[in-house]
Amino acid sequence: MRHTELAWDDFRLVKTIAEARGLAGAAERLGVNHSTVFRRLGQLEENLGVKLFERHRVGYALTPAGEEMAAMAERMEADVAAFARKLAGQALSPAGELRVTTNDTLLVHLLTPLFARFFEQCPDVRLDLVLSNQALNLSKRDADVAIRATDDPPDTLVGRRVATISWALYGRRDQFPDPAAVKLTDLQERRWVALGDNLGAVKAARFVRERVAPERIAYKVNTVLGLTEAVEAGIGIGPLPCFIADGRPSLVRLAPPNPDFSTGLWLLTHPDLRQSARVRAFLDFMAAEIAKRRRMIEGERLPDS
Repeated sequence: MRHTELAWDDFRLVKTIAEARGLAGAAERLGVNHSTVFRRLGQLEENLGVKLFERHRVGYALTPAGEEMAAMAERMEADVAAFARKLAGQALSPAGELRVTTNDTLLVHLLTPLFARFFEQCPDVRLDLVLSNQALNLSKRDADVAIRATDDPPDTLVGRRVATISWALYGRRDQFPDPAAVKLTDLQERRWVALGDNLGAVKAARFVRERVAPERIAYKVNTVLGLTEAVEAGIGIGPLPCFIADGRPSLVRLAPPNPDFSTGLWLLTHPDLRQSARVRAFLDFMAAEIAKRRRMIEGERLPDS
């Protein structure tokens, strides 16, 4: 191998091409054009005197030298992320940007008013909200705090379970004037709405899939918000979170909250960030505010008007 000085960008280039399995995808991720990636890779291989990739019809595959360089890039990226987390954890006062990930259901029906109150207490903190139903990588600072509905938080994160999200079966009030007289066996012949396959792991979704005949499921949607709108529109009956459905006068419970549907509500962060002033202030504030609404979230009473 020829003697040459390597920069971090060289390692990142190799890692990105390997992940994208080609130059076009790598160019898009790096925000440059295809010819720039082609030229930079050619210069790097020429300077090193070795091939870093084998060119195949199906894409670019790493050579042994390329594999070593990509692995080193992965370690360097992890070290940089760890250093950034430690710096963030040393903040002395609640100030600066805080990236929070949650899903649209929690944001719209629970969290936004709480965020507004948080700004009154910590006006120097700026929130960057990332809406996703997927678990972001807090180790790589994709987010600083996760507010998640889950029963299995990642072992790599720390936090607290602040409530249990209860679900029950709901329908339109005008279609069920006497909900106390409803028999669950009679509901099997009703039209149902259900969560889409991408949320098939949600307990309530599994219940519908296992207990309701496929031909009775008239409507699927891949968000809980859309599911609520469908039930309220009269498309069919279906399980909904109590803290959403109880706040809609047009909806009525057809059965008590089902413990088999419930899910924990967690506040999570990375261990390196839990001593950060803004992270600590945010987690403590959110835990206290959610505790005030725990009975509503757990389906014990209707939300305040």
